[in-house]
Amino acid sequence: MARVAVTLFPIMVIVAGIVGFVLPGPAASIAPAVPWLLGVIMFFMGLTLTLPDFARIAKRPWMVLVGVVLQYLIMPLLAWVITIALQLPPELAAGVILVGCAPGGTASNVVTYLSRGDTALSVTVTTCSTLLAPIMTPLLTLWLAGAFLEVPFQSMMVSILQTVLLPVVGGLVVRMFLSRVIDRIQGVFPWLSTIAISLIVAAVVAGSADKIVQAGLLVFAAVVLHNGFGLLLGYLVAWGMRMTQRERRAISVEVGMQNSGLAASLAAAHFSPLAALPAAVFSVWHNLSGALFAMIMARRPVTDEG
Repeated sequence: MARVAVTLFPIMVIVAGIVGFVLPGPAASIAPAVPWLLGVIMFFMGLTLTLPDFARIAKRPWMVLVGVVLQYLIMPLLAWVITIALQLPPELAAGVILVGCAPGGTASNVVTYLSRGDTALSVTVTTCSTLLAPIMTPLLTLWLAGAFLEVPFQSMMVSILQTVLLPVVGGLVVRMFLSRVIDRIQGVFPWLSTIAISLIVAAVVAGSADKIVQAGLLVFAAVVLHNGFGLLLGYLVAWGMRMTQRERRAISVEVGMQNSGLAASLAAAHFSPLAALPAAVFSVWHNLSGALFAMIMARRPVTDEG
């Protein structure tokens, strides 16, 4: 299911983007439902979590701490540097920075698994960065994007609590009481999440369809640089800290892949549809680059294990 999802997901998102561009009217009608769609995605994430996922934090807290710190250090600063280097307009600059300040996405866990990385570490870092998002995402966005646009810190924090933290906790609680039922049906969760993200992308693209022709190439360049350098720097830092090959792959993916659905939802709600465009493009690109990363790494043997 994971292999099929990581293969078809970019295709579905691209199709959704085309629909949003060609039929902006119908696609834009989805916009009011974007926060609810994000809540559904995060609820499914909570359903996939188990108590042992949190127990892993106690087993190697320093490594999880490193992953979370790199997540909230490399990508936000990298986004800020790219916006300055490319001289992005204020709305696009805020959108790119918001992507960088978002936590890791669940797609990173799938890509880590397919690349034969440390999946347990990936899941734990994603969980921790998501639980910290209500504070870290608006705080970093205010710090780095405040020079471009007014950043509503409090309302953004409330939005993340409502659409991210509460659904994740709700999913975790449901999993605790209905674990056997969830185990039987969890194969459908990736597909429902993919449909929800595709609808978010369609709504975001429809909201900025008139400006995509002008800003499309610039946004694409920013997204490719952001994602590519994130993967590279994450791997290099993990290598410099003498982590194992599986751990390096997990940290690289965790740093380079973001929760673009959250970034798109926040940008559309608190900034503008144009500010949400980088997140929509990132949603497509990081899954394509993640699939390529997994294909390359899966063919490279792990040589530092007995």
